[in-house]
Amino acid sequence: MARRQRGRFIDGIVLLDKDTGMSSNFALQRVKRLFDANKAGHTGALDPLATGMLPICLGEATKFSQHLLDADKRYLVTAKLGVRTDTSDSDGEVVQTRPVDFSEALLMESLEHFRGETMQVPSMFSALKYQGQPLYKYAREGIEVPREARPITVFDLKFVSLEGDELTLDIHCSKGTYIRTITDDLGEMLGCGAHVIMLRRTQVAGYPYERMVTLEQLNEMVDKAKAEELDAMPILDELLLPMDTAVSKFQEINIPESVEPYLMNGNPVQAPGTAQIADDEIVRITIGETRKFVGIGSINDDGLLAPKRLIVVRGTPE
Repeated sequence: MARRQRGRFIDGIVLLDKDTGMSSNFALQRVKRLFDANKAGHTGALDPLATGMLPICLGEATKFSQHLLDADKRYLVTAKLGVRTDTSDSDGEVVQTRPVDFSEALLMESLEHFRGETMQVPSMFSALKYQGQPLYKYAREGIEVPREARPITVFDLKFVSLEGDELTLDIHCSKGTYIRTITDDLGEMLGCGAHVIMLRRTQVAGYPYERMVTLEQLNEMVDKAKAEELDAMPILDELLLPMDTAVSKFQEINIPESVEPYLMNGNPVQAPGTAQIADDEIVRITIGETRKFVGIGSINDDGLLAPKRLIVVRGTPE
């Protein structure tokens, strides 16, 4: 006998403003519980030290979370100069202290080194896996394992301020970029060492900063609804962004309602506008005049629209 699904069938994306000190999984579970969602997933973990934008996908939106994991990110980071730690952030142990003595010219020259396409060796204190285990588990045991340098892109790196021994930067980068590693490498270039003392993610893909909400705010909304003897769920649901915002970067292919049953059963269908799209290029699929989002697909060798990831379309409850 099938196990009964717990929680509501609610689909969408909430932009959580994660607080410092909590893990991304803890934040995810709290949001899932507050929304009473049957399914939830985040789109790339933030270190406990870090704050800021953590898009959390609920319900069918979890099917597209990988595309937000792959999206560009923007961070505001403050580095403490003159002190190097084993984790490259303030959660680690100090391994070296040096005087801070560099010129403005050297700082600007060093920052230029990180702009554009570069190769980065991931930190040992990362979730990347080696022989099935996250690197941070080896690091905590004092074991150093080989890591291959990976290509990253820093689209924009802005100098914000230098106040005493604290340097603040604004970094727009590709997926897989470790800001702690940039900070540590920069400290070595400046000859003084550095580590992260503040890290805030201000953007994921094109999501608006002003739509973020904290766990504290979510709890306050629930408590206020209870005090007024109201159902909190409709109030919370107003915060959700549509699940297709996770794949908004892909070109839309709109198909008529007449072919919807064939597509939703996993069959390739003819669709207008496919001739201009390259084979295997991912597209966003909508149906009919209402442009109902149903998933993503690609164009196969026969020029047909083939579904890749479809949502479960549930009927409207009476």
